[in-house]
Amino acid sequence: MTPDLSRQDAVRATASAGIPAALADLGALVRIPSIAWPAFDQSGVQRSADAVAELLRGTGVFERVEVARAATGDGDELGQPAVLASRPARNGRPTVLLYAHHDVQPPGDDALWDSPPFEPTVRDGRLYGRGAADDKAGIMVHVGAIRALSEALGDDLDLGVAVFIEGEEEYGSRSFAQFLVDHADVLRSDVIVVADSGNWDEKTPGLTVSLRGNARFTLTVRTLAHASHSGMMGGAVPDAMLATVKLLSTLWDDDGAVAVEGLRVRDAETPPYDEATLRSESGLLDGVSPIGRDSILSRLWNKPSVTITGWDATPVESASNTLAPETRVVISARVAPGQSATDAFAAIQAHLRAHAPFGAHLDFSDVDCGDAFLVDTAGWAVHDARAAFADGYGVDAVDVGVGGSIPFIADLVREFPGAQILVTGVEDPHSRAHSPNESLHLETFHNALVSEALLLERLNRRTV
Repeated sequence: MTPDLSRQDAVRATASAGIPAALADLGALVRIPSIAWPAFDQSGVQRSADAVAELLRGTGVFERVEVARAATGDGDELGQPAVLASRPARNGRPTVLLYAHHDVQPPGDDALWDSPPFEPTVRDGRLYGRGAADDKAGIMVHVGAIRALSEALGDDLDLGVAVFIEGEEEYGSRSFAQFLVDHADVLRSDVIVVADSGNWDEKTPGLTVSLRGNARFTLTVRTLAHASHSGMMGGAVPDAMLATVKLLSTLWDDDGAVAVEGLRVRDAETPPYDEATLRSESGLLDGVSPIGRDSILSRLWNKPSVTITGWDATPVESASNTLAPETRVVISARVAPGQSATDAFAAIQAHLRAHAPFGAHLDFSDVDCGDAFLVDTAGWAVHDARAAFADGYGVDAVDVGVGGSIPFIADLVREFPGAQILVTGVEDPHSRAHSPNESLHLETFHNALVSEALLLERLNRRTV
């Protein structure tokens, strides 16, 4: 494929010139509290979807832009509003599907934010606000790149483009699979760009080539038919808290590595990454040691992890001298690439049953499994992406693994097996997605938008 330097320069120039408008639009999206969880006002999710649809209509590129919902699989219940836009390819060009999500995590404790979570605020080269990085920046990278491509190429824009902006990624993508089925003809594409990952650092792009899977469930531990006095019965009667603490401790060895038989490890090399970097990026306190063994990135990318993300227990303020008959915990396991999430859950379940102390009764519920993902890096789309990243950032991309999970990618692979999938993103290691003071590095946003515009220009020159 012969490069057209004049067109590349034009796309780069229009993409760079469009950054202020893209950031202004991003700020408007951040102001909308689009939290898909039912405990929050759901009108924000609808307003967010409508705003994204208007941004896509405003590009003047698409023949079709709509806000749609799909069934969740729970009877007749519908999922959250998603945005769908499309234009067909012309003259033998490929079609690219651009994905991001417009819903966000709850803000958590507002007191932990240095500025209001839904008021976009710029400080020290970063834009702060819930969703500023995850993933409304991904939306605006898509919108900004499409704007630049349309302005620079005009009638020579032959690339087919579909856009799918989901409205419930943070709430489990409950209707994602059905949405793909409902709109398969529109979404079917040669290349899929999932803009929901991160970069190596603020200046170096990352192309995500592996993602861990996840197995999340609620564990209930019961030891008593009713509560009892801890003074009268303590010392002879095991309460549920004691049993739960002892049981959970068996999930890790003394180094903090996962100690569950049957959980597999992927054997793959990782780039250099030292403990000082880990401390800087994670906020690890002085004197607290990292856990696990082998290289740090192998622990984050290629090995399983188990985390307790929720625990029903009596609050300290309400503590009484009582033996608790029952406790509940949420266990979130990350699964190494190469192992199915259902197999990993089965291994953890078998481990817990085998190690239940004092004959405690165990119940497993709310099981949610999503498989890991490995990118085929031999395809032409990966080649084009690496070249576009190098041009947009000025440095070569690093192939990265991600410890987190994007379970819906398995749905994309199943529904569109012939598509090449690129997992990109706008986050950097200091974005603090899902945490207070989430932020977007503005230089990274600029480079990511320019890079995607250059990628689309390359795809516009291909024939399939």
